[in-house]
Amino acid sequence: MYSNAGRSYRVKAQTTILIADDDEEIRNLLGIYLKNEGYTLYYAQNGKEVLEIIHQTDISLVILDLMMPVLDGISTCMEIRKKYFMPILMLTAKTSDLDLMKGITIGADDYMRKPFNPLEVTLRVKSLLRRYQDYGAREAMDASLLQYKDLSIDIQTRQCLKGGQSIRLTPKEFDILSFFMRNPNQVLSLDQIYEAVWQEAALGIENVVMVHITKLREKIEDDSRQPSYIKTVWGKGYRL
Repeated sequence: MYSNAGRSYRVKAQTTILIADDDEEIRNLLGIYLKNEGYTLYYAQNGKEVLEIIHQTDISLVILDLMMPVLDGISTCMEIRKKYFMPILMLTAKTSDLDLMKGITIGADDYMRKPFNPLEVTLRVKSLLRRYQDYGAREAMDASLLQYKDLSIDIQTRQCLKGGQSIRLTPKEFDILSFFMRNPNQVLSLDQIYEAVWQEAALGIENVVMVHITKLREKIEDDSRQPSYIKTVWGKGYRL
């Protein structure tokens, strides 16, 4: 049985947000703020419920608590990323960078520490949705197929192929790779990558970008320790 079962707000049906947290007060608090923005809301209190809702409903964005019963946020995020590409905002009470980076490496697009300001959560949600809806729509108007060596990506279908074999990328990994492929042979700084992909000012984001690039290399390189696609330019950034 879902927490707040049956409650959804059909004001802006094209944008649906799933709030997943085992704390009912947090679910309700975020629900108040996001309802005021006109979003359609769904609620879950554990990872199992999250997966059930996503399989049955077209969800635009997931707010996912790291520590949940039955199935935790990390495991849930990994299961989501096996099939779905909607943005995921991770909430966590843990404070170490290793814990936060773990959420990023397995597919979360952004994270916020608890306790948080619900207004800031709302702004993060808007930023992620803008990136995946508005910016994604503009991107689709550009050349839909990009090629570099034996790598190819289709902007419209968001598919990546290497030598004809499909490679499953998270949304952020795909956007980073597409940014590199639009700017081949150019040295791109961490700030440039972050601002192009996250669509917001780069402030203290070095670890976030580096972790995403590390995971991207593990998927596209034959040997991620000796990359032949995304190369490090020491002290300056990266180059495709």
